[in-house]
Amino acid sequence: MNSTATLYETAHRPLIAVLDAVPAESWTQPSPCDGWSAGDVVRHLIETQREFHTSHDIDLGETPDIDTDPAAAWRDHAKRIDETIGDDSLIATEYDGHFGPTTVGATFEQFYIWDMLVHRWDIAWSVGADAGLSDPELDRIESGADSFGDALYMDGICRPGIDVSANTDREARLLARLGRRA
Repeated sequence: MNSTATLYETAHRPLIAVLDAVPAESWTQPSPCDGWSAGDVVRHLIETQREFHTSHDIDLGETPDIDTDPAAAWRDHAKRIDETIGDDSLIATEYDGHFGPTTVGATFEQFYIWDMLVHRWDIAWSVGADAGLSDPELDRIESGADSFGDALYMDGICRPGIDVSANTDREARLLARLGRRA
């Protein structure tokens, strides 16, 4: 298993645990993402990963039915992604990305896996659950935010940061940097 597949699986396991714990009636709860419900956050994760794969001529088949059961849709989607990112030649494919020359694997690790961590928190927040972000995951979120520079606050990425008090815990400080209130 290559590093991208390993990181994906490491982000997927706690995400699916959060998704599986969401009661069916709670998928319509608002998320911290303006105008999005908890289910819409899952839709975003699936659609952006599918779009990235499509832009590299990878067919993931039919889009899973997100509206009926977002957790099941994620599970189906993640299985397909896992099959593609296990391919070392795909992961090593070079292309010109937003920040310059990169590889499919590096982009998937830098943005899409990062996005899974951040949105796990959004979904958990939507339903009053704990996202269970570990210190290494907070490190990953922080280093990802650092790597984006000013692009972090481009339209569709994160809202501007929110001021918090000096005694705010690390997770809440980091989330505030991403425009979220813990």
